[in-house]
Amino acid sequence: MDDLLREYLPILIFLALAVGLGLVLILAAVVLAVRRPDAEKISAYECGFNAFDDARMKFDVRFYLVSILFIIFDLEIAFLFPWAVAFQDVGLFGFWSMMVFLAVLTIGFAYEWKKGALEWQ
Repeated sequence: MDDLLREYLPILIFLALAVGLGLVLILAAVVLAVRRPDAEKISAYECGFNAFDDARMKFDVRFYLVSILFIIFDLEIAFLFPWAVAFQDVGLFGFWSMMVFLAVLTIGFAYEWKKGALEWQ
């Protein structure tokens, strides 16, 4: 029982400090926060513009194309970092697999560029 307590004591201390610090920060925000709500602060705000119309209004398709482009290149970076770290271990097959992956992304990027998805007016 003594060994078990000795092993878990640092974790319990860390958890207690984390919970304590979280509570102190939340209470400090409640006590010290300035409460002066105005119409601008309490208005609904989504997607870069004020909610002024029906929630089912049509969006421009280019908005979705740009967001898909962001997701594609975000995933590309998420795959490139581990690949670069393990570059020596993946060998020739890993290298060519990543080249095929990058080629597919490049073809998709060129297609969207050709379709005018990057032109914003």
